[in-house]
Amino acid sequence: MKILVTDGNPSGSKIAYQIIRDEVDKGSKVFGFATGIAPEETYRLLRESDVDFSDRISINLDEYVGLADDHVQSYHYFMNKHLFNAKPFAKSYIPDGLADPEVEVKRYDKILEKNPIDLQILGLGVDGHIAFNEPGTPFDSTTHVSYLDESTIKFNSQLFNSIDEVPRSAITMGIKSIMDAKKIILLAFYESKAEAIYEMVMGPVSKDLPASILQNHPDTTLILSKESAKLLPEDKKTYM
Repeated sequence: MKILVTDGNPSGSKIAYQIIRDEVDKGSKVFGFATGIAPEETYRLLRESDVDFSDRISINLDEYVGLADDHVQSYHYFMNKHLFNAKPFAKSYIPDGLADPEVEVKRYDKILEKNPIDLQILGLGVDGHIAFNEPGTPFDSTTHVSYLDESTIKFNSQLFNSIDEVPRSAITMGIKSIMDAKKIILLAFYESKAEAIYEMVMGPVSKDLPASILQNHPDTTLILSKESAKLLPEDKKTYM
């Protein structure tokens, strides 16, 4: 696990952008994308670049159950706004929030089976979740319906008009699906993530903190800010 510590944004996002660009140049075909605040600046850099994704495939981590593609808080809407409208892919896959969830998880697993991910981007929840894999999610999980923890609902409510509007469940790639990616980069720039980052790196690998499984991945890079990395021992950090 590589741990790169930056001043935050935009310096951290520039590193993530360069990693993605390098993967495109090396011929990587399938890119796994996350939503949320952490990758927004990276996506802006990609939008404004000359990187060409027109012969590549994208696969997103998750989508809220019950939200239509054009809902302003759906992840379809987010990805179109922040990346796809400017940088179309040959094919982009995001779970269908209006489909029968049990049918959709099977469909999505087939997509992942046919399109192994070369590079996966992740964010990190304050409770240590990755995608919508909440604490307690089995490490061998594939795509599934996740019922969101109260802490996740509360955190995500900042993007909605009220907490009552936040969906209570989502279709998400499972932990095994994420770990199958050849390369992973995780972005976390806020001090509120410092405890989760410490446990992810220094604690035991445990379902109680899903991101801890990344200790077992052969090629994971954490791109952090000084604030989010503040609890980590100095010998674990590489300053950029």
